Amino acid sequence: MLISRRAFLRAAGAGFTAMLSPSALGAVEAADAVYATAFQRRDGTYGVGILSEDRQLLFTAPLPDRGHDVTFDPVSRRAVVFARRPGTFAVVFDHVSERAPLTITSVEGRHFFGHGVFSPDGKLLYATENDFDNAAGMIGVYDATQKFTRVGEFPTHGMDPHDLLLMADGKTLAIANGGIETHPDFGRAKLNLATMQPSLVFLDREHGSLVERHVLPTRLHQLSIRHMDVDGAGIVWFGCQYEGPASDFPPLVGRAAPGAEFSLIDMPQDALSSLRNYVGSVTTNREAGTVAVTSPQGNRLAIIDAATGTMRATQSLTEVCGIAPKGDSFLATSGTGTILDAAGQRTVMDDYVWDNHLLRITQPPA
Repeated sequence: MLISRRAFLRAAGAGFTAMLSPSALGAVEAADAVYATAFQRRDGTYGVGILSEDRQLLFTAPLPDRGHDVTFDPVSRRAVVFARRPGTFAVVFDHVSERAPLTITSVEGRHFFGHGVFSPDGKLLYATENDFDNAAGMIGVYDATQKFTRVGEFPTHGMDPHDLLLMADGKTLAIANGGIETHPDFGRAKLNLATMQPSLVFLDREHGSLVERHVLPTRLHQLSIRHMDVDGAGIVWFGCQYEGPASDFPPLVGRAAPGAEFSLIDMPQDALSSLRNYVGSVTTNREAGTVAVTSPQGNRLAIIDAATGTMRATQSLTEVCGIAPKGDSFLATSGTGTILDAAGQRTVMDDYVWDNHLLRITQPPA
């Protein structure tokens, strides 16, 4: 049963509402969404935070090390932030209750890759993991009803699984296999750049079986598929990072869907080269019919028309990477502590380095 936004905030308890200023509480009550992101502070500590639509920091929780992406379960209204590769923790937190965070630790022989997703009923959590001794990608399965006990795993049919999505059928997972071999004994070193084989796969989450596997042309085998989002038409948009010569400028953005053609899109050369062969985050705005990709290496944000695959706009922002839909446009965050909306309004929190991803969390109805 859905509850109103005000009733939900009352249920959240005094711990949450008391820490908000009257203006911040009013902003939360009026907002359609809040935004979650991992961060690092200038003193070297790490955490995860909740931002309001008007760029206020509403909530923080500490992390033992650097986090990466956040996923959210609208059923239990809990979120999970995953450690950055090769981290071994994920922290479950609730930004509107006084429930203590719960830490998940990866099992022996595995580490997290920074991304995960809940099943539609919120009972299972799926996480991309590395079976590093066998150089194999895995999906770890966790029972959210049993304190996130690990209950299984299945292969991703590729190496270096990074981002994953749940498709609209509630059954199919889309997984970006980056194709890069790493091992925690060697930190973040990339061990197979000459032979890497990225892929984008669709898996049946209930049986762990392969539905489809898409690969890039041989000449683009060093184009690592990293991040994705799905648009309103059910098309998966993906962004890549190129591990070949810096003088090359291969396509960096593509689209795929089960049973449909897998392709890369053409971008104007100036827009493509400005991304510096690195897409750090991808998100779609279903209301506007657009896709946004960011490049912290190129200090650039690009917006693409989802129907035609053509460029709509680009914008410069130093170290921009976090991106999420807001209204008919986007909200962006950067490694310089900047939070920027489409109207050009910005807030700069010098003490914070916002991490690579920004998640929009829809609030209960008002």
